[in-house]
Amino acid sequence: MKITSPTVGTFYGSPQPGDPPFVKVGDRVTPETIVCIVEAMKVFNQIPAEVSGTIHKVLVSDGDAVEFGEALFLVAPG
Repeated sequence: MKITSPTVGTFYGSPQPGDPPFVKVGDRVTPETIVCIVEAMKVFNQIPAEVSGTIHKVLVSDGDAVEFGEALFLVAPG
């Protein structure tokens, strides 16, 4: 399964620079789990997982520009 970006913007994996990431490989997530922030025009949108499972791979890095529908994380079901 994939967690995708709902908007165009800039990806941030943690709440603030220097903070630990919202999620990392091996973390379990539920649909409500916040996995990252996508900043668009100075609006910081918290992105929920919307799926249940375990983070298998993080596909983008802090500060990367992301597109609508771009995969951000791969999630193993279960």
